[in-house]
Amino acid sequence: MFWTIIILLVIVILVGWAIRARIHLRRRRSVQNIENTVTSPASLAMGELIAIAGGIYLSLVLLESFLDLTIPERIMILNMSLDPLALLAIVIALLQPLFIILYDKLINNI
Repeated sequence: MFWTIIILLVIVILVGWAIRARIHLRRRRSVQNIENTVTSPASLAMGELIAIAGGIYLSLVLLESFLDLTIPERIMILNMSLDPLALLAIVIALLQPLFIILYDKLINNI
């Protein structure tokens, strides 16, 4: 039970960090005109995070089907039953802003 709470807390912290990083990247790129916005940057970042995770999930499902891989339908992590492809998609979507920031810093230093 203790480890489940810690894992859930880590997931919440990672989601918060990913949303914050996406807001920062969106502001830095100035994608939208501020006068026309009606939604908050946090809601845009959350929607973007969910959309990216969904796209990654669909790609993983198609890859699994195409390659005829045998992946368990559910895995147990600390008494939580999870879909392994959905978990992988969320982890990739959460880590994507980190890779974008590192890539930008690497390119700007060259």
